[in-house]
Amino acid sequence: MPRPETANKLAITFFYYRDLPAAMRFYENVLGLSLAIDQGWCKIYRIAEGAHVGLVDETKGMNKWLPEKCVQLCIRVPDVDAWYAYAQEESLDNLSELFVNDDIGIRAFVFNDPEGYQIEIQSATRPGA
Repeated sequence: MPRPETANKLAITFFYYRDLPAAMRFYENVLGLSLAIDQGWCKIYRIAEGAHVGLVDETKGMNKWLPEKCVQLCIRVPDVDAWYAYAQEESLDNLSELFVNDDIGIRAFVFNDPEGYQIEIQSATRPGA
């Protein structure tokens, strides 16, 4: 049977939390994301057109919370400097210095959400990057 050729509707990356309300407050109040889909124990937030992050109560989801995180949520923004100033003001956990990666053409910084997932905020330094 051939693979379906219809366009995808959206993408969701799921993170698992022990304290879902605290995660929700962070993604809503600190990152300013809006709740797109409320499934009760799973809250799906819109990052950009077609891109979403799902916050899941680990007691009910398909996976469980683990202390070691091997994923990163990266959000591309038009003004990384403004976001960095905001992140400093908010004293975000494990906030890095603002850095440039010429190999991939970005300026960025990272920090952790309330349960240790790393978030990168970046802007492109050249067209097509």
